[in-house]
Amino acid sequence: MCIRDRYMEEHLFVFDQVFDENVSNEQLYIESVQPLVEAAFTGIKVTCFAYGQTGSGKTFTMMGTQKEESFVPGMFLLAASDIFQKIRMNGWGLGIWVSFYEIYCGKLFDLLNGRKTLFAREDGKQNVWIVGLSEKTVTSVDELMSVIAFGMGVRTTGVTGANMDSSRSHAILQIAFKEPDGKVFSKLSFIDLAGSERGADTIDQNKQTRIDGAEINKSLLALKECIRALDQDKRHTPFRGSKLTLVLKDSFTGNCKTLMIANVSPTQSCCEHTLNTLRYADRVKELKRGHSAHNPGDELANALMLARQNCKRRTQH
Repeated sequence: MCIRDRYMEEHLFVFDQVFDENVSNEQLYIESVQPLVEAAFTGIKVTCFAYGQTGSGKTFTMMGTQKEESFVPGMFLLAASDIFQKIRMNGWGLGIWVSFYEIYCGKLFDLLNGRKTLFAREDGKQNVWIVGLSEKTVTSVDELMSVIAFGMGVRTTGVTGANMDSSRSHAILQIAFKEPDGKVFSKLSFIDLAGSERGADTIDQNKQTRIDGAEINKSLLALKECIRALDQDKRHTPFRGSKLTLVLKDSFTGNCKTLMIANVSPTQSCCEHTLNTLRYADRVKELKRGHSAHNPGDELANALMLARQNCKRRTQH
């Protein structure tokens, strides 16, 4: 994606896929998310993020709309349908367990248990466990969506300049595939990140609102740095930079796949936020260098990276 204007500097962004405002949730799911759901049935840990300015469609992408007169399925419902269909058709003896919690101002709250305060702890093997987190077993799509709807009903929201009902917390839905003996076979995580706007964009400028914004920005920065460190094979990954990256540590290590859906708004008033979202997603999607011998497709990635670097040099001059 390249944004150009006669009187503005040039910006070049490289993404795996780009969708316009006319794409449906079903199309987005089939192209981007469905392959990850299928990967979960091979034992891979899968994580899907929705990121962007508040009001750009993150929660709509994940949840859709449940109103009868304008029903639109989201990633949650589409993934749930595929999960139970595959289990039923293949006769797998896997149980589906769901947990749903939020991270608000650096603290964890269980959305399925009266927003009970939770604690993230590391054991001697540096595995992260969330103490007190409730899990519910579900056996159908309707049961799963009922659990999700209950959790969304108690999630923390606030008023911003772009949305009267903005999500002010990171909501994390985890669907665990468990074997009959209780061992986790794989895990599918959907994360609806809090809105990425600045504190100045909120209508209610009280102290708590400013704290909310600072915590959101801190966790989003830590998330970006963790993903970049992993993609660049750095020796140290700063998982302890925020509660968000700490609790998702096992989703980023080992046999795993990660997808980020960056939502942007087409309106002119949101131009600055759109550019910031594209920059954030672009930095997260760092293209690897020097692995062409193992994967011929990396030759194209390196070529795209070179084009992006050349573009950046031109803008600096």
